[in-house]
Amino acid sequence: MTIINSSESLPQASSEMTAADERLTTQEGRKDFWRATFSCWLGTTMEYADFALYGLAAGIIFGDVFFPNATPVVALISSFATYSVGFIARPIGALLFGWLGDRKGRKLVMVITITLMGASTTLIGLIPSYATIGLWAPGCLAFLRFMQGLGAGAELSGGAVMLGEYAPAEKRGLVSSIIALGSNSGTLLASLVWLIVLQMDKQSLLEWGWRIPFLSSILIAAVALFIRRHMRETPVFERQKQVLEEQRRLAMEKGHQQVAEKDTRSFWKRTKAFWIMVGLRIGENGPSYLAQGFIIGYVAKVLMVDKSVPTMAVFIASLLGFLIIPLAGWLSDRFGRRITYRWFCILLVLYAFPAFMLLETREPIIVMITIIVGMGLASLGIFGVQAAWGVELFGVTNRYTKMAVAKELGSIMSGGTAPLVASAMLSYTGHWWPIAVYFVFMAGIGLVATFFAPETRGRDLNLPEDAI
Repeated sequence: MTIINSSESLPQASSEMTAADERLTTQEGRKDFWRATFSCWLGTTMEYADFALYGLAAGIIFGDVFFPNATPVVALISSFATYSVGFIARPIGALLFGWLGDRKGRKLVMVITITLMGASTTLIGLIPSYATIGLWAPGCLAFLRFMQGLGAGAELSGGAVMLGEYAPAEKRGLVSSIIALGSNSGTLLASLVWLIVLQMDKQSLLEWGWRIPFLSSILIAAVALFIRRHMRETPVFERQKQVLEEQRRLAMEKGHQQVAEKDTRSFWKRTKAFWIMVGLRIGENGPSYLAQGFIIGYVAKVLMVDKSVPTMAVFIASLLGFLIIPLAGWLSDRFGRRITYRWFCILLVLYAFPAFMLLETREPIIVMITIIVGMGLASLGIFGVQAAWGVELFGVTNRYTKMAVAKELGSIMSGGTAPLVASAMLSYTGHWWPIAVYFVFMAGIGLVATFFAPETRGRDLNLPEDAI
């Protein structure tokens, strides 16, 4: 394989054909590839539809349904508090299902997570309101949000690992960006459904209309579950199983067990790839959930702009994402993961303060453009690069576990708490500038992480060691 030169230092690709390239030489292997690709896209679509539905509902509806006696700002904080519960659950799900995926296979976990997420999201649509069952209503909401997060903690990384391990090495950035296309499709679907639902009169919307998006998610879950039950394990995992079985056979023939060499490296060197992934995730996830989570509620509840304006902005940004995401993946294949990611972080740092200044105009067109640009940078482009880079950072032995836990740890430190922290800042200071500083801080962490991260484009995913 030929690696295109760039200013970044790139690893040498293995001269041996990769597991993915080998499988793609057969017609059945190509069918497996497309089946896995569609399955991963659909599953991630559902995950992000669920989370986008909840984010939009938290900013627009849940305050009235589950916290009707609170002031607007307190209701917004309470809604985003239950929103954050899902992110607390995600690292737990990442650790549990990541461990299972590294030992029993990617396919098994992908079937479990889609079932868990589908059931949780559907049940959210069946929760009675606060007026009907009192405090049990927000309690049930928080519990189902936790269960939803438990499955989501492994779904996104599982999809990224599966696509990365199926993709040909020279197109891994582009193929892996399909995971980001799934997230974009989910956001698009959620915003489209909400645009339709918001046309209802207020009383019908609060009584039953808001439930429609959550109940309808069961259709996506059913289709994704059917496809995943008939999906084949990734070529990288299958080759790894063959290697381990051969090692066990040779050990048994020699009459002794193999003893792994003790790793004498420092703690930082042994965990460097993990902490780099945490930093990269903070730089993407924090700004992303401020752009498509907090700002939605801020514009609708605080600035009192018509609710259809931020919802339409999310919808338009999601449409543009079908161009932005694959372009970002292609750029990372062409120029390298590190330099592409770094430029997205720089643009996010430059975006924060002008964005809030523009939102203060309350002009619908300006507000929409500001939200669209923010999502294009934070929720679409940078995420399209992250998918392949995250998979390549880790060795095959514990890839799923390390990547999933690192991503979700970074997520809970940034995206999961960002809307809540921003709401608290707004309540305490009454101004947007601390939120802009917070935005810049998280994007800056991602920027700094790129200077410690290795370039991994074209890496053999069957290598056991992390790319450090």
